[in-house]
Amino acid sequence: MKKGLLITIDGPAGSGKSTVSRLLAKKLSYLYLDTGALYRAVACQAIRNGVSATDEEGVAELCRRTEIRLRRVDDCLKVFVDAQDVTEKIRTEPVGLLASTLSAMPVVRSSLLTIQRESGKNGGIIAEGRDMGTVVFPDADLKFFLDADVEERARRRYMELVVRGEKVDYPSLKKDLLCRDRQDRERAVAPLKVPEGAIMVDSTRLSIDAVVKAMLAAIPEQR
Repeated sequence: MKKGLLITIDGPAGSGKSTVSRLLAKKLSYLYLDTGALYRAVACQAIRNGVSATDEEGVAELCRRTEIRLRRVDDCLKVFVDAQDVTEKIRTEPVGLLASTLSAMPVVRSSLLTIQRESGKNGGIIAEGRDMGTVVFPDADLKFFLDADVEERARRRYMELVVRGEKVDYPSLKKDLLCRDRQDRERAVAPLKVPEGAIMVDSTRLSIDAVVKAMLAAIPEQR
């Protein structure tokens, strides 16, 4: 029995998906599924084990022997790798950049697909990522595509990392974002694109609260 709607939010890096998804899930008393965290978990393991993104067999073996699980903790799904909570450890910029590269590999995507679909089967969930409405949940009840121009996305990411105490260079950060955009949009498997029937939201000049308010207004049960 479904406990609510299955809502997807797709978009490029830095568009505000994570923050908006968390707040929307809280407003609706839904679960928040951060699927990008799963790819970051694989990337984190690859870095830890010295496995290069160019070593396809090594990545495939890494996926086979690594246990990745999502567990509900205080209305959030946390990421566990081999029984260790890595939810916070996977948020560095190098991990994110490698995750974008690894996400283009079919073996990585297929190894994580079952976990994602299992998490959303009962509804009552906000699923955030880059292919939620196109591949993982093509029959979702409601789909959003959240975007923003690259300068604004780079600024947000810069501020996020500075607050966390990381040393970052804005020009390099913007360059990395453009690289991730290209990788995400041009990969052969599940490229980033606007899902059919999705509601487009440009957050460039909108506050987080304004974005959440706009999305809530589009949800049938909230009208």
